[in-house]
Amino acid sequence: MGPPSNLRQAARLGGFHHNIGFRIDPEESRRGLVTVTGKVERRHLNINGVVHGGVYATILDTAMGASVVSLLAEGETTATTSLYVEFLRAAREGAHLTAQGEVLRRGRHIAFAEGNLYDIDGRRLSQARGTWYIWSPEEATPPPGPSRRRRR
Repeated sequence: MGPPSNLRQAARLGGFHHNIGFRIDPEESRRGLVTVTGKVERRHLNINGVVHGGVYATILDTAMGASVVSLLAEGETTATTSLYVEFLRAAREGAHLTAQGEVLRRGRHIAFAEGNLYDIDGRRLSQARGTWYIWSPEEATPPPGPSRRRRR
C-alpha cells in the first residue's frame, strides 16, 4: 500500500498520531507544508506533569513526513531516516498544539524537512529537522539495512 494521494485522504487514514489524539488539518496544509493539531491530554504527560518529549517528536515527525508525502509521485513511498528535535518550552494538560512541517528540498531519493510546534498563543515549543528516504516505483522493496556481521 502506498501513501495517500492527497492530504484530505491522509487526514482520514489515521496512524499513530491519530491514535494519540492529533490530526492532520487539510484546511491549513498544502503541497510541501502540512499542519497537525491536537489538545494535550493527561495521557500525553510525563512524570513531571508536562508533555512527554515523544509526543512532541511524534507530532513533528507526522507534520514533516506528511509534507514529504504531499510531494510524492504515483508509486513512490517514503520513511523517516533521521529526526532531530529540540525542546524549547514545556506544554501542560489542556494546551492546544499546532505543528507545521515543511519540505526544504526534495531530491530523487532524499527529502529534507523542518518543523515547528506552537501553542495557541503562537509560542514556539519545539523545532525539528529531518530527512526522509524516497523509494521510486521501480524499486520493489526498500533497500536492505546494513549487513549484520557477528562479532567475535
